[in-house]
Amino acid sequence: MRRTLLSILAAAVSGVLWGLSFGRLPVWLPPLLSSVALVPLLVALRRTTGPKLPWFLGWIFGLCAWITGIPWIVYTLQNYGGLPKALSMVLLAGLAGFLGLYFALVAALGARFLRSGHTLLALLGVPAAFVGMEWAQSWLFGGFPWNLGAYTWIDVPGALPLSAWIGAWGVTFVVVMVNTGLALSFTPDSVNRRWQPAAGVLATAGALCLFGWATAVPGSTGSDASSGLPVRLLQPNVENAIVPDWQEIRRNYDRVFDLSRDACDARGALLVWPESAVWPYELEAPERHHRQFRHDLDALIGRGCPVILNSPHYSDHGELFNSAFLLTPEGTLDRYDKRELVPWGERIPLKEILPFVGKLARNAGEFTPGETVGLLPVGEEQLAMAICFESAFPSLVAESVAQGATLLGTISNDAWYGDSAARTQLFQAVRYRAAENRRPLIRAAITGITAVVGPDGSVRQRLPMDEMGVLSATVSGRHQRSLFSRAPWAVPVLCWLLVLGLLVRSFVGRRGAPPEPR
Repeated sequence: MRRTLLSILAAAVSGVLWGLSFGRLPVWLPPLLSSVALVPLLVALRRTTGPKLPWFLGWIFGLCAWITGIPWIVYTLQNYGGLPKALSMVLLAGLAGFLGLYFALVAALGARFLRSGHTLLALLGVPAAFVGMEWAQSWLFGGFPWNLGAYTWIDVPGALPLSAWIGAWGVTFVVVMVNTGLALSFTPDSVNRRWQPAAGVLATAGALCLFGWATAVPGSTGSDASSGLPVRLLQPNVENAIVPDWQEIRRNYDRVFDLSRDACDARGALLVWPESAVWPYELEAPERHHRQFRHDLDALIGRGCPVILNSPHYSDHGELFNSAFLLTPEGTLDRYDKRELVPWGERIPLKEILPFVGKLARNAGEFTPGETVGLLPVGEEQLAMAICFESAFPSLVAESVAQGATLLGTISNDAWYGDSAARTQLFQAVRYRAAENRRPLIRAAITGITAVVGPDGSVRQRLPMDEMGVLSATVSGRHQRSLFSRAPWAVPVLCWLLVLGLLVRSFVGRRGAPPEPR
């Protein structure tokens, strides 16, 4: 019983450390934390006996990791979903408990690999199972690819450009491999502790990051670019209205248009408004005050600047889409419909089988997911848009690049998250999408982070959070495709094939090889 309790405590400690790795910390701390966070869990898994305890330890790890990593969900549900704080906390725990099931599977597989007696099998099997879990989590039940392990290494030199070859999922493999090597080398009750696994994984990780650094493609993006597409990214610093106040709404409306008129300082400069910039005004609504919005917008575009803005779109069949529109001085209008919707914000999960959940988030939307990539032609560039939550999906952005996108863009309303780590967490995903596909990326967020990201994932320019401003830059798209953009599925699929192969190997060799010293 004492050993079991210590194992549970180790799993909980690992989960908390892993969750903290995604918090707002000094840049050197997240990679350090995430490189050792899994060690207590892996050591406990290596010492377990029987088939059931590893599942529970993995679930405890996941529960603690998600509660620690995304506590801002309580704020969002409470302030914008209209839920009591206690119920919001229960929903966070429920979400964390559900997502913890993925880690339960990883722990069950990892325990078998760790106890196999074969160091290489463990060094490959545990990271492969972890990556397979992250990939499955990105599409099962609508998908929630948040806080991928790779994001904790975003400030490790070479890690971001390495993702152009192996994606964020491949970088996650490296992070977990480092943890596994350390766990194999420093198991507390080892009779003969060995330094080779730890030294081997650290050397391998270093070599891969050096390769990523050496093959980075900086590109020509930012205020120092001599040619390309001039862009003006608006950050009006407008808070979401819980109860509509039309005087405040009108002030925000005037602020956006005043910023836009000043920003249209060069003919052809692309003005990018963040998501919900002039809510509740709609581009296609027929009401009188909405017609005034279209009149003001036409006058702005008449100055010679195309505008990208967010507004609902109603189909002929009554479907409602969250869309990004591109309006140009030539009178053309293009549209992209958001394909990945925010659970509880733009769609109600499980409402078909659990009708009561639709009443929990009274302000949640009833949007329909888009079905096509929908590139926006801007000058010589083909712009692929991702609206807020969509930038967390690696395969979604890679699909846009496969369809011919030369430039990436994202508009976001991060005010939903309040003053929390969520804005930084989403911006980490944005930087990886740029690096994975070797495309420059422009981002306009209503309260921040508004930025220009280079094709190597580096931040070229950004505005301070929670301040009003306009970011002016010039960007040049790219046509050459990265290895990841050509096969974004490759690393996850190879990981699952590796897991299956190693499982077969562990069953076949279980009796033929003596266990490692403990």
